[in-house]
Amino acid sequence: MSTPRIRKAVFPVAGMGTRFLPATKAVPKEMLPVVDKPVIQYGVEEAREAGIEQFIFVTGRGKHVIEDHFDHAYELEALLEAREKTKELNSLLESLPDTGSVSFTRQQKPLGLGHAVLCAQHLVGDEPFAVVLPDDLMVGKPGALKQMVDAYNEIGGGVIVAAEEKTREETQRYGVIDPGRTRGNITEVRGVVEKPSPADAPSTLCIIGRYILPPSIFLELERRERGAGNEIQLTDAMARLLGHVPFHAVTTSCARYDCGDKVGFLQANIAVALERPDIAPALKRMLASLKF
Repeated sequence: MSTPRIRKAVFPVAGMGTRFLPATKAVPKEMLPVVDKPVIQYGVEEAREAGIEQFIFVTGRGKHVIEDHFDHAYELEALLEAREKTKELNSLLESLPDTGSVSFTRQQKPLGLGHAVLCAQHLVGDEPFAVVLPDDLMVGKPGALKQMVDAYNEIGGGVIVAAEEKTREETQRYGVIDPGRTRGNITEVRGVVEKPSPADAPSTLCIIGRYILPPSIFLELERRERGAGNEIQLTDAMARLLGHVPFHAVTTSCARYDCGDKVGFLQANIAVALERPDIAPALKRMLASLKF
């Protein structure tokens, strides 16, 4: 039997963005720009590269701007066309997913990442799917999700998570993997612990914001059991699948920037700008002139 294709991706974007107040009082944190594109757009482009055909956004109050961003802005498009601003017009049109490929649903209560994924169950249906956390900006080619889909196809299904080595002190902020055998960039997962104390962490290999999940994850999430932070944790639901489906972690070749953190967000802007030929020379001169 062939491995089912990964066609759908869920984007949990219901968070309030309190760490970026007052900027996020009226603007969703996912719409904050890294250079000249909102954070969420990088995640969508990464998913498209990986072959994703259906984009499912789990939103909350005040997030209608995300819906508007992935829709036509007819007045703006007409203005750019009339003024022959072809480059700017193309940048708008290239960001749009195909008609009918975008869905939105609401997470009405902030009950954790597991709950956000559960909110998308009726749109995902009975097939494997990806989860992309836009706060984790992954930069590289091929993209992180494409590397994970390749690993998924090689292994033949199951749970695939993106992982990154962190310091032992940082493990208390992540789901931490108890690793088994490693082959190339793929590590067998024998166990997962959500936000352990550094002394109790089984390793320093931590799960970051990309997942490929089987539809059976919804059976675990429907139990609505509370974990760390009194929230419905996706990590706990994944851990209960251990022994029932293959479970692996992929250490991607991409650079990761935590855009949910102020310093990480600034780092992402600088790193992405330095890869842009139209911006990098001037930025390098400006950075060299700064007095620290």
